[in-house]
Amino acid sequence: MKTLIAAYSGVLRGVTCSILLMYTFCTDCWLISVLYFTWLVFDWNTPKKGGRRSQWVRNWAVWRYFRDYFPIQLVKTHNLLTTRNYIFGYHPHGIMGLGAFCNFSTEATEVSKKFPGIRPYLATLAGNFRIPVLREYLMSGGICPVNRDTIDYLLSKNGSGNAIIIVVGGAAESLSSMPGKNAVTLRNRKGFVKLALRHGADLVPTYSFGENEVYKQVIFEEGSWGRWVQKKFQKYIGFAPCIFHGRGLFSSDTWGLVPYSKPITTVVGEPITIPKLEHPTQQDINLYHAMYMEALVKLFDQHKTRFGLQETEVLEVN
Repeated sequence: MKTLIAAYSGVLRGVTCSILLMYTFCTDCWLISVLYFTWLVFDWNTPKKGGRRSQWVRNWAVWRYFRDYFPIQLVKTHNLLTTRNYIFGYHPHGIMGLGAFCNFSTEATEVSKKFPGIRPYLATLAGNFRIPVLREYLMSGGICPVNRDTIDYLLSKNGSGNAIIIVVGGAAESLSSMPGKNAVTLRNRKGFVKLALRHGADLVPTYSFGENEVYKQVIFEEGSWGRWVQKKFQKYIGFAPCIFHGRGLFSSDTWGLVPYSKPITTVVGEPITIPKLEHPTQQDINLYHAMYMEALVKLFDQHKTRFGLQETEVLEVN
């Protein structure tokens, strides 16, 4: 039961604190909220500059329970130089990207020991940082907004040894997430390659085996009203609503929002050396994007049988 509670503990804490803060406006403690929001005005741009990482929060014991529930593990295949900056492409998105969160926003899988001198920043929707208190919680784990201003700052004004983890497939990829399916949305996603070239940041393919296994989803076919609604949300809000379920809180035989306890193994591949080109051409971008796709497929093929897949399993690149 302790591990199931831990599985719920993540963002819910920040959201709950935000609700309590708004509630204090209606109580005798209203001054607390006024002071916080006043301070928030001056602190608004902090997430764009890497935030306020807290090793204490990243090392909370609850994350180890969270890790052990699935379980989640991080596999290192190559060393990373602290004199370089990196962009990790994380695949697949899954429903919630639980492997990305556990491995790179906490120390549950000892990412700082496996990659000494490397500071991981998990990039997520910028809208999350507009929610009071939740933003503080996210920043404490080393989570940052996935926008150009933030990435430019971290790769050019924050020294070396930075690793920005981008879930490349995003909302579009989450719509096809389902158990037994290994597919990534990547063929037309080239913005992260352009950023890497502009800053000379090495690209690191990363694949999370089992990410799609922890939730079941209702998949709407292309052209259906359900997929139309999802795409409109994705276009105008930045995320796509999914109809999904896991197990119940007290029983695995019932439906709920607790993820199924399926192993998630995140394999960090070999970095691809990227030159610094202030104005990369489309030909440059296409070249390194093709190299990245090839490296990701190679990483998948090298490790698939080790983590429960058949030798005949093929990674679908869309």
